[in-house]
Amino acid sequence: MNTFERYLTLWVAVCIGAGILLGQAFPHLFETIGSMEVAQVNLPVGFLIWVMIVPMLMKIDFKALGQVREHWKGIAITLFVNWAIKPFSMAFLAWLFISKLFAEWLPQSELESYIAGLILLAAAPCTAMVFVWSRLTNGDPLFTLTQVALNDAIMIVAFAPLVAFLLGMSAVVVPWETLLLSVALYILAPVILAQLARRALLKRGQTHFAIVMARLSPWSMTALLAMLILLFAYQGQAIVKQPAIIAMLAAPILAQVFFTSGLAYWLNRQAGEKHSVACPSALIGASNFFELAVAVAIGLFGLQSGAALATVVGVLVEVPVMLIVVRIVNASRHWYEAR
Repeated sequence: MNTFERYLTLWVAVCIGAGILLGQAFPHLFETIGSMEVAQVNLPVGFLIWVMIVPMLMKIDFKALGQVREHWKGIAITLFVNWAIKPFSMAFLAWLFISKLFAEWLPQSELESYIAGLILLAAAPCTAMVFVWSRLTNGDPLFTLTQVALNDAIMIVAFAPLVAFLLGMSAVVVPWETLLLSVALYILAPVILAQLARRALLKRGQTHFAIVMARLSPWSMTALLAMLILLFAYQGQAIVKQPAIIAMLAAPILAQVFFTSGLAYWLNRQAGEKHSVACPSALIGASNFFELAVAVAIGLFGLQSGAALATVVGVLVEVPVMLIVVRIVNASRHWYEAR
């Protein structure tokens, strides 16, 4: 990780403070930005999301799908945890923490929206950051690439039905048109554009591709931070009144991370997979494609919604909690291999 990525949580915290202050100082400016919509898509936010997502998706090589057979047990465990366990366990944890344990301290009008945001966060497995976490655990790079490519391919067709089903279970009404439009805008179209750009760059050589990716990376992170300023400019009033909301939204996310990563790690050990496969398998189950979650939450519920805030909290806790998981799997390698 470079210095900027290592201290991402610090930059997120700074953007939270800046967003809240700017929202209080220039409310009319942010109202104008919020009104710039076409078909329920906020244009400034949509632009920032694309700047965030496309460089990350350019790192994915879908040719790696041909390597699925080599570590089929690890891939099967990854898919099982990511698609059969993680979204449903988060729906339960969100209901438990938001509707039961913390309900009396949260705005009653936003309870369903918070739950929806947490579900959106869990329904999108991580992409680019998994390469960072895998590298820190000496994970098998080919396996990491394969599982990310496969998850992205599945996400194109499974994300919308899964989200609609889970939000329906949580009594949140979701217009299918808006959800499908979000999938087309923030998954399908960026994937196609990223792969076309990747192919064009690689024709000029791997070195040229690496140079361009290094130049694009800061733009991606800058767009993420600009997005956070916008979101917290809208959420500032609610947070100032109840600052503990951030901690209460973080609780189910933390519980989810440790549960899913521990489950995937243990299942890989039981299946006899190598430690270098178990680590990225556990890490992709623990982390989230928060850029997509933020985009869909805004498209479905709006910039000022509790759902948007819940997904942003996922950004806030991502780096420190994933570094903890990395430390755990590295420290437990002797136990893992003592079979």
